[in-house]
Amino acid sequence: MPQPFTASTITDPILDGLYETLRLYQHGPFSVRCPDCHVGPGELCLARRAVHRARRRAYREKLAAVELVPLLAAAA
Repeated sequence: MPQPFTASTITDPILDGLYETLRLYQHGPFSVRCPDCHVGPGELCLARRAVHRARRRAYREKLAAVELVPLLAAAA
């Protein structure tokens, strides 16, 4: 008898692919070091199918510190 589809069976491969792509190109939270599991940028967190909250927070703090238009370009 075939197994019924659940949200987990559908979304797990999608999340795995998304996380692997983000990890490979060091985008989003995968561009910073994880303060919880201490893995470097470009590595997956040790928790399977999860990105630690502290890593997401560190990424948002890094993003907030970056100026979208550098001062030299703004002065021109």
